[in-house]
Amino acid sequence: MSAGTVLRRDVLSLPAALPGAPNPLPPMRPLDEVHETDERARAALPPDMARQMAYAPLRSVLPARIHDGYGRDRAPVTFDTLVLENDRLRATVLPALGGRVHSLLHKPTGRELLYRNPVLQPANFALNGAWFSGGVEWNIGATGHTALSVAPLHAARVTAPDGGPMLRLWEWEPLRDLPFQVDLWLPPGSDFLHVGVRIRNPHELPAPTYWWSNIAVPEEQRVLAPATEAWHFGYARNLSRVPVPHHEGVDRTYPLRSTHAADYFYEVPDGRRRWIAALDEQGTGLVQTSTDVLRGRKLFVWGSGPGGRRWQQWLTEPGTGGYSEIQAGLARTQLEHVRLEAESEVSWLESYGPLTADPALVHGEDWDAACAAAEDGLAAALPREAVDAAYREWLPCADAEPVERLAAGSGRGALEVLRGRHELPGTPFEADGLGPEEEPWRVLLDTGSLPAAQRPGPPGPTPVTPHWRDLLETAPATAATEYHLGVAQWHAGDRAQAVRSWERALPEAAERWPLLRLLAVADLEGGHPERGADRYRDACADLAGHRDRIEADGADGPARWASAAAALGREALAVLLAAGRTEEARAVWRGLPEADRARGSFRLIEAQLLLAEGDLAAARAVYDAGFEPADLREGDETVGEVWRQLTAEPLPAAYDFRMRPGE
Repeated sequence: MSAGTVLRRDVLSLPAALPGAPNPLPPMRPLDEVHETDERARAALPPDMARQMAYAPLRSVLPARIHDGYGRDRAPVTFDTLVLENDRLRATVLPALGGRVHSLLHKPTGRELLYRNPVLQPANFALNGAWFSGGVEWNIGATGHTALSVAPLHAARVTAPDGGPMLRLWEWEPLRDLPFQVDLWLPPGSDFLHVGVRIRNPHELPAPTYWWSNIAVPEEQRVLAPATEAWHFGYARNLSRVPVPHHEGVDRTYPLRSTHAADYFYEVPDGRRRWIAALDEQGTGLVQTSTDVLRGRKLFVWGSGPGGRRWQQWLTEPGTGGYSEIQAGLARTQLEHVRLEAESEVSWLESYGPLTADPALVHGEDWDAACAAAEDGLAAALPREAVDAAYREWLPCADAEPVERLAAGSGRGALEVLRGRHELPGTPFEADGLGPEEEPWRVLLDTGSLPAAQRPGPPGPTPVTPHWRDLLETAPATAATEYHLGVAQWHAGDRAQAVRSWERALPEAAERWPLLRLLAVADLEGGHPERGADRYRDACADLAGHRDRIEADGADGPARWASAAAALGREALAVLLAAGRTEEARAVWRGLPEADRARGSFRLIEAQLLLAEGDLAAARAVYDAGFEPADLREGDETVGEVWRQLTAEPLPAAYDFRMRPGE
């Protein structure tokens, strides 16, 4: 007789570089997202796909903040975990890091079913910066890795359909302003972890939504899915239909046989069961399946080329094997967003577990036979009807209230529930969850006025949805109100009004630099680079003048000043160098905190500055001494571009992050 299911707290110790505090400056322009195509490319695609690709693309990551303050020096860190297990499986979840499933262990065989990263090393892959590889991640919001990749989620014990414990994770997604939940349910004696997901739109207007469950698996495994065609996305940003498994004479279902990083979005025929598996040379591994709402399946590979190998090393520690990703999503590709009607919801159920199939068939030349062997094994282990039945059993429990709170997320949902009086059974966003970031906005709701900032330094985050913009427009026009109103107007696309709001705030502002920086961004976006450079220069000077006041404000004052100075200085340096104003750039460089000048990302900027000053030998010496730009963006080619301006020598392997053919 099988033992019951247990949900318990535990801890996990990993060598880690922590994500650090978020960048204090509002992100007025999105980080570069590599998953984009141009309008001409969409013209040749199926109409429904092209329509969803054109629907509500993300133009800003507001109100989120960028996480870019991490480094690459790792030290042992103990993380709180939540463990859900029966006598067959053990799932280990990191609630403070996006609810990531760090491990899924098959207890009878001792096999880890996922790629489990032995370290936590942030890298600049998420929509708002920091992300880390390994496990199963829940990507919601917009094309890319979620803005919640390193954020805490609410977690609680809930009663499962079978009466046992179920782990619920939930949060209010900031980019699309939507609450969601992820319920992990492991029936007694089951080899499969069920995951019920629900996204709700409590608003009076439709909203774009997005979901992809990303599952890291060892890259030596072959990936199988019920498709003979796929949409191939290369990092040259083109999307094309290709055959499966062979494309350009290579079987692409073996990740290491591709040279370059690539996505393969499988074209699963209508009516076919939705599943994807990664199986090793013995025919064993992981399978993921779901109800039909989660229609998309994808393989991501880093490839065997030098750039892909460098990224694999970058994300973990030496001697660790690499990974590929098998994924499942709401649309056929990750370049699409799906319309969620007003006051509605979308839900589905996924199942994760071990799969064994005949290795001779799995790794044979007959693709149809390989897929049939995997699908037959899945049908024997977990019939399609069983997944549909599990979904029907879970759905009434989606509204069940928590029995025991296990972890706390942000106060964002509590603020939105307070404002909108939303009723969201099963996912309580309670008023006691409001924190310092939400307090000014609670006051605005209560009094109609936004209070003045209580501390010197960078203003806090700005809620940017239409409801908050309306409240700011009717509030008394203080400098703080005009600052935040302008941010919300910018997010809405009303850039001229945003500029007017910031200009009105300037004469009354105790600190001018946050407004000058916003106006500088507006200048750059409006085609006025020289004026933008002037304003960045002036913003840096104004911030320097407030250093003593900020540093004296509490024990964290020095850190708050340093964070603001580094963030503003980094932006200013890029703009001044682009404008050819090297003397002013050098002055900004001298004003940076010394500790930040030694960081890898700033060492790269130093090489660019030296190059602009004509000192090629000194710029080359920066490369020769070695640096690691910790927050190098996925797809960013700056390291190689600067090197090519310094020398005709081959790019050293340590700096080779190229993801595209022909770079």
